[in-house]
Amino acid sequence: MYSGSGYSDWEIGDVEVFVTDGVYHLFHLIIPNHDYIAHAISYDGISWKRIKNALFVGDPGDWDDDMLWTMHVYQEEGRYRMYYAGLQRQDRGVVQRIGLAISDDLINWEKSEKHGFPMESLAPHYEDTNNNPRDWLSFRDPFRFDHDKDKYILFCGRQSMGPVSRRGCVGLMKAVDGSFKLQKPLFSPFSYDDVECPCVIKMNGYYYLIGSLREDIKVRYWFSPEFLNEYHTFHDNVLLPQGNYAARVVRDGDHVLVYNFYFVGNNVNTLRVLPPPKELSTDKKGRLLLKSFYKWDEKIERTISQKDFPQASLLFSNPTAIITQTSEQWLMECRSGHELFCIAKPGPSYIWQGTLRLEGMGKCGLVIDADESGNGYFISIDYVYGLLQIRSWGFNELDNHQNFIFETLQTNNFTPPENHIVSFKLIRYGNYIELSVDEVVKLTLMDYRYSGPLIGLYSSSSVISLQSSKLSGLSDPESEYAAQQAQVKRIQEGGTQPVF
Repeated sequence: MYSGSGYSDWEIGDVEVFVTDGVYHLFHLIIPNHDYIAHAISYDGISWKRIKNALFVGDPGDWDDDMLWTMHVYQEEGRYRMYYAGLQRQDRGVVQRIGLAISDDLINWEKSEKHGFPMESLAPHYEDTNNNPRDWLSFRDPFRFDHDKDKYILFCGRQSMGPVSRRGCVGLMKAVDGSFKLQKPLFSPFSYDDVECPCVIKMNGYYYLIGSLREDIKVRYWFSPEFLNEYHTFHDNVLLPQGNYAARVVRDGDHVLVYNFYFVGNNVNTLRVLPPPKELSTDKKGRLLLKSFYKWDEKIERTISQKDFPQASLLFSNPTAIITQTSEQWLMECRSGHELFCIAKPGPSYIWQGTLRLEGMGKCGLVIDADESGNGYFISIDYVYGLLQIRSWGFNELDNHQNFIFETLQTNNFTPPENHIVSFKLIRYGNYIELSVDEVVKLTLMDYRYSGPLIGLYSSSSVISLQSSKLSGLSDPESEYAAQQAQVKRIQEGGTQPVF
């Protein structure tokens, strides 16, 4: 994980990741000043080390002398192009423009005014200074995409007509005679104030358009069989659940990764951190799915199978609860009330996976990082309505009148099986929590409240069984403050292996 920490622990803004020669390059904004674009590198896609900053605001009078906003890096003809948004002081934040910088090595960047840059929002397709009902113009978050030998740039824009709060669109530029020219919007949903950080990826014959919405702080997607055609939605088009934002896609060999930052507390004006990536896949109906990152196995240090699990404890000593624990399964029952069946976790960071079956009509789920009083994270699995919820639940020592904590951190849906059997994979890495159900990532978030020594399951008027389970201890997350100069030198010399 990574936060870009400095004076503030939460300086990271919108992110862009570019992968080349086994090295992951992270570029990101610095919040709240927006005065430079930071650069960090990684060899596993998860742990990052800061290196030389990529770009700074311009000198007084330059078009980008106030702030720098979201960027996208693209390789073309052996060189790298960074398309980025900027603000000018004299515009007082009203006018956003998109500019260009060029590099030969991804480390040293030079601003350029070739190919028609910088560009700004203009009629007839987009709002301009004469049609500006919000008193600020959206023209940012560029994303380069080439199609049928033509060069395009997607951006966060606003169409020139419609209800003020629903003009947000995915704008489009096209290279014509060596310069980029504005085209009509690629997609206008007529729903949102802005479609932020748009990007597009082609997978299995379809084009998937991804965007972030401030209205609900979620990442959504749309699809089309043709790039320059109508985009449609499924009944559920949420790609990343609430709190995840500013998602961008990047190809990593045969894998398509999604990176984003996470708003701790689901508030766009609060703490931000970069969680590990997820992988994009599709199901038989063409719907996008999230899979767990393929490199997690590299961090496993040891694994314990279910037959070697220690005896579980009944944390609340509920007299109506019982557990039968064999080498093949745990069979847990709590006829009345609530009980937690817990064992010691293998370390601060771990992967827990297995198969969980519900018998009867009661409630059940997972509990992680709990203490001996049952304070921890509870993940409810609703087999009837297909609802997943993760809560922080425990004692509130700061308030005698409301001496409990019961906060829902994130929710998502899954398709409940008729046989009430699901496979799960839970990843706890530092302060990161990820839950996959039937191999699809459903919960992905950061939280800092609990770190207790116990994990287990809970039952409430239900009978549940755990089978085919295993626990894997992971290496601890690396600090982002480790020595960095050796890494920079290694990249500049063409190396692809970490130097830690």
